[in-house]
Amino acid sequence: MLDFKHYSLACHHTVMSTQVVRPATQDLAQQRVLELFEVLAPNVGFTRTSLEGVNLLRANQPMPRMPVMYEPSIVIVCQGRKRGYLGDQVFQYDAQQYLVLSVPLPFECETEASVEEPFLGISVRVDLTMVAELLMALNETQGVAQNEPVGIYSTPLDPALSNAVQRLMEALAAPLDARILAPAIVREICYRVLTGEQGDAIRAALTHQNHFGRIAKALRRIHADYHGSLDVDTLAAEAGMSLAVFHAQFKAVTATSPMQYVKTTRLHHARLLMVQDGLNVGAAAVRVGYESASQFSREFKRLFGLSPGDEVKRMRAVYDSPPRQPPKPAPRYVTAV
Repeated sequence: MLDFKHYSLACHHTVMSTQVVRPATQDLAQQRVLELFEVLAPNVGFTRTSLEGVNLLRANQPMPRMPVMYEPSIVIVCQGRKRGYLGDQVFQYDAQQYLVLSVPLPFECETEASVEEPFLGISVRVDLTMVAELLMALNETQGVAQNEPVGIYSTPLDPALSNAVQRLMEALAAPLDARILAPAIVREICYRVLTGEQGDAIRAALTHQNHFGRIAKALRRIHADYHGSLDVDTLAAEAGMSLAVFHAQFKAVTATSPMQYVKTTRLHHARLLMVQDGLNVGAAAVRVGYESASQFSREFKRLFGLSPGDEVKRMRAVYDSPPRQPPKPAPRYVTAV
């Protein structure tokens, strides 16, 4: 089914993953995590765990480059490789790396995977309330970021974080441990990320003291009200920026214009509604704010390369979506493997 990921924004250059020599204990931890994947997420696609906000991702075949959008999250890659494209940048993330997506970003992604070596990943949603509490506790020891942060980073797992990931998977495999212990382990993972080299991006997304934080605020507004009437003047005013500065900084963070971002967000949500909730084209178009079904279909095909009906068939074939479930509250952000 659906769920999305990460990238590193700066100057225009290619970002490749770095091979690092890991202690034998880390290799053993990774092996144990892979074993637990067979128990917790044996099926292709997006598996929700018993802990809200923690999801497991599996792909058993290569997936071509396609548009995706990730929610703000910490993503730990356990096996396989993905390659992402945002503007002129290419970023790669593979086994034993973690990614921090501090703001929701649309980009394009392709996956390397096979039945023998599937792509396996863990996605931990960034709980802004928890992060705010941790930041308050860390306030006296954390200095101001030296550089303007960016939207996506990829970093090798250190031993402490690798150990926490293994303990999280162990806890999720036991119902009582999942209820009692897993939430504390998720908090520990967030703490270790916040105190690591990627912490500045999440910290900035919660504050409005720099351009990145103000754009992050605008992105949260868009995802809360994507189906309503949004205009650039209002978004810029709420961000406390002039129109020109808002346009420039918005593109620096997202690699697109504000209204193109709004349109892309609506289309991703519509695809999710059709694939997971079984809505038809007209109903999905209305739900995400389109007045014209024909305009929706044209813009949908422009983004995804297929008509809405054909894209739904493709997604269900690729991800082997289960039968339609009872409707659930709409997620605030779009997610996909």
